Amino acid sequence: QVQLVESGGGLVQPGGSLRLSCAASGSIIHINGMGWYRQAPGKQRELVANIPSDGTLSYADSVKGRFTISRDNAKNTVYLQMNSLRPEDTAVYYCNADVRRAGTTWYNKYWGQGTQVTVSS
Repeated sequence: QVQLVESGGGLVQPGGSLRLSCAASGSIIHINGMGWYRQAPGKQRELVANIPSDGTLSYADSVKGRFTISRDNAKNTVYLQMNSLRPEDTAVYYCNADVRRAGTTWYNKYWGQGTQVTVSS
């Protein structure tokens, strides 16, 4: 079994910063892409940022220049540094990862439980 556990959400004032973390655990052989999504009330889940095991990072246009995604492969952890936060960034943030489990030759996508980010004065 594989679990993704997020942390770091909370309440922050506009212009403030937060750092989200997402740690994967379990019988993991390799993690390919990792990413962050968010879902605001009444809206569809949208991609925020993605980081492959090697290659080019990608960001939603709305967060370019403000958010930075990174990962620590030794810790099976992905991070999202969020700066210059705006009220419209308020959402539940979810991480995901494409994981190859022990005893398999394919990858499955796993999701975290989500962490609330609220940007408000």
